[in-house]
Amino acid sequence: MDPLGARSQFVDIQTLPTWQQQLDEDGEEPRQDQSDSPGSQLGFPSPFPFRPDLNRKIILFTGDVALLNCTAIINTSNESLNDKNPVSDSIHQLAGPELKDELLKLKGCRTGEAKLTKGFNLAARFIIHTVGPKYKAKYRTAAESSLFSCYRNIMQLVIEQSMVSVGFCVVNTTKRGYPLEEATHIAFRTVRRFLESHGNSIEAVVFAVSETEEPVYKKLLRLYYPRSEDEEKACLPLIPADIGNSEGEPVVPERQIRIAEKPGSLEDDSEEESLESDLGQVGNHAFARMEGDVDKQRKLILQGQMSEAAAQKQHQRNYNRWLCRARAEDLSDIAALKALYQTGVDMCGRTVMVVVGRNIPVTLIDIEKALLYFIHVMDHITVKEYVMVYFHTLTGEHNHLDSDFLKNLYDIVDAKYKKNLKAFYFVHPTFRSKVSTWFFTTFSVSGMKDKVRYLDNLQQLFTCIKPEQIDIPPFVLEYDARVNGPHHPSQSSGL
Repeated sequence: MDPLGARSQFVDIQTLPTWQQQLDEDGEEPRQDQSDSPGSQLGFPSPFPFRPDLNRKIILFTGDVALLNCTAIINTSNESLNDKNPVSDSIHQLAGPELKDELLKLKGCRTGEAKLTKGFNLAARFIIHTVGPKYKAKYRTAAESSLFSCYRNIMQLVIEQSMVSVGFCVVNTTKRGYPLEEATHIAFRTVRRFLESHGNSIEAVVFAVSETEEPVYKKLLRLYYPRSEDEEKACLPLIPADIGNSEGEPVVPERQIRIAEKPGSLEDDSEEESLESDLGQVGNHAFARMEGDVDKQRKLILQGQMSEAAAQKQHQRNYNRWLCRARAEDLSDIAALKALYQTGVDMCGRTVMVVVGRNIPVTLIDIEKALLYFIHVMDHITVKEYVMVYFHTLTGEHNHLDSDFLKNLYDIVDAKYKKNLKAFYFVHPTFRSKVSTWFFTTFSVSGMKDKVRYLDNLQQLFTCIKPEQIDIPPFVLEYDARVNGPHHPSQSSGL
């Protein structure tokens, strides 16, 4: 993994003990009388349960992040990317003068963003540069959101660039004034939530700290990455009340206040709406759009003649409400089913999403939460062209989603879902499922029928998506080999 000529002071992360391995070294347990804690009395489950698979990815390293041979390391800087701090200075010194020239081409970086450069003379192939927020107590909410964005955008870059390891410095520098312990809570929970949802391809996340920062990191790592069930129970009372939403993002109560467009509006007030756009959607709110005569539109609505533009606006408002709910709700039980996940790309470079029919226990799950999870996972995927692969393999009656649910889902989702879906591959269909799908795409939804392609075997699927680009459940592979025989790779494309 080290480039040729790497210096001897560089640290091979494979030689470092993982967080799980450090359990034997740490004899100290968090001191807390569990009998008096609400969590132990009522049996509340921990929001961060014991996950040895995640703990084996985490490494706490006391030393210089610039020395790590990760795929990428993190540089914390200012908006001009020329900050002078110990982390940045070390990275520049070891990377060489080419890094400074490369940073000039980036033309700065806004707070919360993450930008990528080569690693040059470092052992790391890449450097991800980010800008942490300046902290002031009265603007704490904004600082929390910005720091979350730093870690989230870094992890998103790691996935997009297919990186297997990343080395984090402490993003919040002393110069920017963010309290270390508060910032560490955000760092750990954001990385944990990302690994839970998208971390299959990531092998190692290294937190590089100084000797003064190590005690805080070591104390709080136990809360978010407990290394045993006993440690999980001991740490439960110590977890703060604010743990963010399902992505670790701070939840801001003020954003959930409903603001009516005009007093006296005839809109339904029975359900309190949340503010529909977050900081990442600046420009989508009413003040940023050129709108027609609102009074005229409302008059048309009263007359039962809602314009197409007004209908689209109402649909978008409804979808944004669902999206806000999806981001705020705990959907870990639905995620654990492994029924919907992102894999590689097809022959045309389009993102491939997989649905596993047998993993959907329709009679046991909360259907509304399943809908929320679909929106939560798909929202950022559907902004560009994508395809879906549905494995109908060995599904039973209890796995079949009701057509009313599918119609409801189709009606709720944003227009980008329908526009950017280029193909729906239906693998191992039965005669009954073909008939049901034909009726559904013909009479219930429009524009879907021409996108559905029935594939009787994996050989046909591999003409559209290379085998190495799709994660296929073992039972599907076994079934296909038993029924159709082992496949033989083909170079032709069926697109």
